[in-house]
Amino acid sequence: MSNQEVQYIYQEGNLQASEPNKYRVEELEQGRMLINIGPQHPSTHGVLRLEVLTDGEVVKDVVPHIGYLHRCFEKHVESMPYNQGIPFVDRMDYLAAMNSEHAYAMGVEKMLGIADKIPPRVEYIRVLVAELNRLASHFVAIGTYAMDIGAFTPFMWLMRDREYILRMLEWTCGARMLYNYIWVGGLFYDLPVGFEEKCTEFIHYLKPKMIELRRLVVENKIFVQRTANIGILPLKKAINAGITGPMLRASGLKFDLRRVDGYSVYPELDFEVPIGTGEMGKVGDCWDRNWVRVLECDESIKIIEQCLAVLKGKHVRTREFDPQEVVPKKIRPKAQDLYVRAENPKGELGFFFRADGKSDIPFRCKARGCSFVNISVIPDLARDHMVADLIAIIGSIDMVLGEVDR
Repeated sequence: MSNQEVQYIYQEGNLQASEPNKYRVEELEQGRMLINIGPQHPSTHGVLRLEVLTDGEVVKDVVPHIGYLHRCFEKHVESMPYNQGIPFVDRMDYLAAMNSEHAYAMGVEKMLGIADKIPPRVEYIRVLVAELNRLASHFVAIGTYAMDIGAFTPFMWLMRDREYILRMLEWTCGARMLYNYIWVGGLFYDLPVGFEEKCTEFIHYLKPKMIELRRLVVENKIFVQRTANIGILPLKKAINAGITGPMLRASGLKFDLRRVDGYSVYPELDFEVPIGTGEMGKVGDCWDRNWVRVLECDESIKIIEQCLAVLKGKHVRTREFDPQEVVPKKIRPKAQDLYVRAENPKGELGFFFRADGKSDIPFRCKARGCSFVNISVIPDLARDHMVADLIAIIGSIDMVLGEVDR
């Protein structure tokens, strides 16, 4: 580039911002101030930039700016065979990769017409590792949220317990976070010998730790004062905005795709769907959102125990068992459109597939990221709250920017 071209670009009025602000400083009313929080601010939980309009310390508007972590997921998947897209699915919500793989694999299996041919042991293992990953994801959400509010100890405790889960998942497939374990038609491999016993030991260890967590965080007077009656999300607003997951259930609606759609072996398992009740404030506030995640950890423990009982009993491992029994060598679905969804730790993760029937590469693969939808209500939750409350509101959403930008 010549010096003349450089000078032209940097002349006044020629340099255009890639992500312009909604508000111009010179147009602000007297007493108003524009603050940028992020994209490197730790409380934004990733590279999210918030354009915050304030009147003193009161938030008047918030404009989320995204796109700093664009992963090109959809274009990647549309340029390779279906089975090779799973590692890219892992990298959307990298805190809950097993759950994302489960949804993607179910979608391709439905297109191939083999969804009802998956061996029961494979299905129970899928649910087992998905619920372990749900626990790990919620531990990050609860721990970092406590740290946002000002408590450091809960974060360290939950990272300690999450480490047990990551080590067990690493034992299954060799990776701590990005697994590529749930394959179309089966699994990468059966559970390691002794996994069921080690997992049972971990669950016995974890149960009393969850009681300690409630006393340390959920019932903590300071935590309650910082989160109760803050960022209230009315149920009608949540439904109209397409909010899903713990955020929706905290607003009082018992909507969980594991129950509503009854996919995999979830209909055979006994667990409850926790909802917010406004115990410490109003239904749908920050405290309720955190409380629902804590209760979901208890329900995940129940599901894990039931899966372990089945895997050690009715569907015990055998020498003849092959976790890749129905894994197709060539994946070429008939021409069709299909939307599949599953309950991720953060909400409804959906995949829309369009197959042309001529290729083993999807013509279109659209991902519906729950974090992307959930952050859309930040302006409504934060308006007329203090700036310090904005940090509490962001933390209560539990977003992952890899899924927002996809």
